[in-house]
Amino acid sequence: MSGISVLILTKNEEKDLPGCLESVIAWCDDIHVYDSFSTDGTVEIARLLGARVTSRQFDNWASHQNWGLANINFKHDWVLYIDADERVTADLATEAIATIAEPQDHVAFEVRRRDFYKDRWLKHVQASPYYVRLFKPAYVRYERVVNPVTIVNGKTGRLNAYLDHQPFSKGIAHWISRHNSYSSLEADQFLINAASSERFELSKALLARNFQVRRYHQKGLFSKFPFRPLVKFLLLYVVRGGFLDGKPGFSYALLQSIYEYLIVLKVEERLKLREERAVMPDDSRSAMPSDANT
Repeated sequence: MSGISVLILTKNEEKDLPGCLESVIAWCDDIHVYDSFSTDGTVEIARLLGARVTSRQFDNWASHQNWGLANINFKHDWVLYIDADERVTADLATEAIATIAEPQDHVAFEVRRRDFYKDRWLKHVQASPYYVRLFKPAYVRYERVVNPVTIVNGKTGRLNAYLDHQPFSKGIAHWISRHNSYSSLEADQFLINAASSERFELSKALLARNFQVRRYHQKGLFSKFPFRPLVKFLLLYVVRGGFLDGKPGFSYALLQSIYEYLIVLKVEERLKLREERAVMPDDSRSAMPSDANT
């Protein structure tokens, strides 16, 4: 059919998966649902609609994604990677199929994603970034435990059509719960970065063509800023013009600043726990009874 396999990552996605599959099933003959042992109807829905299911326990984003690319048996050379809360627009499907049909030296293509909240495109507050989503698996790997950076070993191009994203499709409570988990991973990543010798570069944070590389360096530098949650809100709502997106723009900017504050609090908590553990051995030994008294 299209010459493109589709990879969908899932964990309890029975609400979003049908719409996601409907956006690809008409033009793709090799759909893979890569599931993290869902406990709802995700796997049954996937199989009912003709997708092949691979299950693996989720550990972290980079490891999970890398395992999938290395071990799933794709029918086609090209893979379009999407999440269950994303929808492949008709324009994107048409452009992707036409692009990979042409002789070329690209091994990956970036796709521009637009986010929606209450059926409104967050055109300003969320900058519709490009992500590497169409690629040949052998040339791609991921790094970083959360919000992973895509590393492409080869030439990368860009598609013009949009991939639609519905991050609030399961409601605000689910978004908050999910980002509470993300903030824990972000705090862990902060400690990993602090212990490593890696340097984050301002030039890459501002000018890197790859959005994920740019965001990676932005996060590394931004983690050292004071008043990060406030800075994040002002950046999204004022600088980017989130106020032009109405109430959804305000809500999104506020939620993102709260998410940033959760990261700050969890980093502080982890650092305090590390300090307590560093002195615990001496204290615990002095508090223990001697062998003569036992």
